[in-house]
Amino acid sequence: MTKRQSLLSVDDLGRGGIERVLELADTFAEVSERLIPKVPTLRGRTVATLFFENSTRTRLSFETAAKRLSADTASLQVATSSVQKGESLRDTAETLDAMGVDAIVIRHPASGAPRRVTDWVDAAVINAGDGEHEHPTQALLDCYTMRETLGLGRGSGGFEGLRVAIVGDARHSRVCRSNVLALGALGATVTLVAPRTLLPASLEGWPVRVCSDLDEVIPAIDVCYVLRLQAERMREALFPSLHEYRERFGLTEERARHLRPGAVVMHPGPMNRGVEIDDAVASSANALVARQVRNGVAVRMAVLYLLLGAPVEVGLDEGLFGAEPELGGRAVGFGA
Repeated sequence: MTKRQSLLSVDDLGRGGIERVLELADTFAEVSERLIPKVPTLRGRTVATLFFENSTRTRLSFETAAKRLSADTASLQVATSSVQKGESLRDTAETLDAMGVDAIVIRHPASGAPRRVTDWVDAAVINAGDGEHEHPTQALLDCYTMRETLGLGRGSGGFEGLRVAIVGDARHSRVCRSNVLALGALGATVTLVAPRTLLPASLEGWPVRVCSDLDEVIPAIDVCYVLRLQAERMREALFPSLHEYRERFGLTEERARHLRPGAVVMHPGPMNRGVEIDDAVASSANALVARQVRNGVAVRMAVLYLLLGAPVEVGLDEGLFGAEPELGGRAVGFGA
């Protein structure tokens, strides 16, 4: 099998590739609204999910996306697989590749694991989160949600001038890193709001400003993107208490009242309600958490199409993100 392109980082796309995914997601979002939300675009392809960490939204989203494109799916349950007998990541990946899967969607606690997998397989590898490194499809669906909700089409100048605050545990967040890369590439202004102990060790090359006062930032932003406190990755006490963290960096009801009209609240999930975000704020009309999940299916449909539906002989920049999906009329049989 010819070696396929992979998606390991937002940097694999560049601004043009990101915009291409967002445009295609519009098409696939329309598919999801149909009475029968399914098209035969990837019929005959097989997408395998390989998750070494727990997941609800990402794994189910990828599996739903693949099925709506008529791809076959295989989900390897690590807890009941030969991994528990000592099988290496390489052997697991090569086994899936030998079975002829076309794409491997992988989540792994070690940063860089998806990139290593590309050395061992011909299948497309999609990074669904690797350690504290990146989670590119989460950033893509977040950008799509901002674009859809705030009307950030090309005709309106796109993301130029958009002000986004990413609040909370940036130190341990792969979602934060991918969103900084994607939003920066699209022209948005990003501010990280966190205590010093929850910032990355180095911000060299990050197109962001940093602030430790959420109340100072709140009135001026268009998007308040709240991160989960990742206690499972913390090996030391990084703040005095959950109560103090909430008082200084939590998006409380009182703090949310100071958001400008039209500003939106986002969270990648799962949420620690009552810690980084109050329950009432998470359930408010300007909170886009459920919309992020819904849009994740359309965005991942776009990614799977671009990796598996476009001609494999063309390069990433030359054609993979420039091919048009055959979605209309009799070509793929999803006319009205």
